[in-house]
Amino acid sequence: MPSTTVDPSPLPAHSPPQAPAPSGRRANPWLTLIAVAFGLFMVQLDASVVAIANPEIGRALQASTADLQWVTNAYLLALAASLILGGKLGDRFGRRAFYLVGVVGFTLASVAIGLSGSVEGVIAFRAVQGFFGGLLMPNTLGLLRTAFPPRKFGMAVGIWAMVSAVSTALGPIVGGLLLENVSWESVFYINAPIGLIAVVVSAAVLPQSRSKNAGEPQPFDVLGVVLLAVALLCVVFGVVKGETWGWASAGTLGAVGIGVLLLGVFGWYETRVSHPLLPMRLFRSRALTTGTVITALNFFVMLGVIFFVMLYLQNVRGFSPVEAGVRTLPLSLASLVASPLGAALTTRFGPRLTMPLGMLLQAGAAFGMLTWDTTSSYATMWPPFVALGLGVGMVLSASSDAIVGQAPVQDAGVAGGLQATSLQIGGALGTSVLVSLISSRVGSTLTGELTGAGVPAPVAAGLQEAEDAVAMGAAPVSPDMSAQVKAAVVEGSGQAFMNGVHTAVTVTGVLCLLGAAGAAAGLRRTSAARH
Repeated sequence: MPSTTVDPSPLPAHSPPQAPAPSGRRANPWLTLIAVAFGLFMVQLDASVVAIANPEIGRALQASTADLQWVTNAYLLALAASLILGGKLGDRFGRRAFYLVGVVGFTLASVAIGLSGSVEGVIAFRAVQGFFGGLLMPNTLGLLRTAFPPRKFGMAVGIWAMVSAVSTALGPIVGGLLLENVSWESVFYINAPIGLIAVVVSAAVLPQSRSKNAGEPQPFDVLGVVLLAVALLCVVFGVVKGETWGWASAGTLGAVGIGVLLLGVFGWYETRVSHPLLPMRLFRSRALTTGTVITALNFFVMLGVIFFVMLYLQNVRGFSPVEAGVRTLPLSLASLVASPLGAALTTRFGPRLTMPLGMLLQAGAAFGMLTWDTTSSYATMWPPFVALGLGVGMVLSASSDAIVGQAPVQDAGVAGGLQATSLQIGGALGTSVLVSLISSRVGSTLTGELTGAGVPAPVAAGLQEAEDAVAMGAAPVSPDMSAQVKAAVVEGSGQAFMNGVHTAVTVTGVLCLLGAAGAAAGLRRTSAARH
């Protein structure tokens, strides 16, 4: 029977120091940052590399489109369900231990995927990979929170954010090179050397780190774990299936609705147990609450936009994966600059400046993409890439500082899990929602664009059935078409796709403006006082 006592304690800026203090190389916070950067790089690189590898996995394993969706969805579902649990386990039993368990498990699961030989095996081990990623990710921030003093934590988070953003943006290039020169299995095998380095470095330099109350006997919130896991599974499942089922379908609304209801039950239950999985007192901090929402919006924009940008570059413009990845390098380079810059500005002025500024830059990037068409020069592409990279990097630094930096040290892992969970849900929403917007706009304009480009009306009407392919940037040409009709189909399909892109970026830009206003309103000017 759980205790019905509500924790009335205030939300402290910092908890008392833990004992015993680390010494030697384990006392060097910058070595801790280097160690966790390897694990973070591996997970973030894997996420974007797999997106590039999916078509080749489908061809090699004779997988259906539904199978390929589950290659991604199995990972997302397992990751979302385990992130906060991973942070809590680290806080309670040791962040170094669970970070290392996460790295080893993620690495072994990656190798198992390459050796599986079937799409069913790939899906199963992707779920295992997601679970261990959920142990790894929150403890990277938890370790940094305990290793760095407050005045330097912002810069550490900036470098953490830089590693995250750059590894995500490098994925298409690395994945393209491996697919063109090795095999699809190699995009998973590459995690083996990275994981090995992460284990060796981490074992040598990471200090033991856990909550100051970790040694006290206390019950573990098993019911809270179950409620949160099932709730997040329902929400993420509804989100990732919304694009194919339809956002107004009974399946989508039912899954999301059940998930939201269970989240409400979880929040109610957590206020009534003495040792909750996710202490509700954390949300007394306006900075933490605002940072959680803006983190979700930040990755809604980043992953959603990158998804359709890669479709545009590869399917509409005809670039190879490597060529497309090279053309998005300005995004990576801007992220490289923005993350430490955002951290420095956050340390000096607080997230109330950097978070809205980053969202405004992303709004500018989205509205800048309204100028794109099927033959745009690269001069119109790179400025939005730069603005997007700057905006994402600045917001990631500021929101990480607002969430993990505002949480008590004993809850650092849970706060890291909260941030990572909002990031994953935002990214899943971004991809699904923006693809749905593109699909809807393509469906309503395809026939008109085809006839306008010169496709005979009967042929154009017949091609309406190919709107799903057009929404992915592909032109539904067939060998029996004349050269003139083929050219017209390519032109009309490309224009219909761009109509969808323009709708998606307009909605994205408006959301970014609302996010900037919400961040400015939700964060106090005194946010930087603790530094």
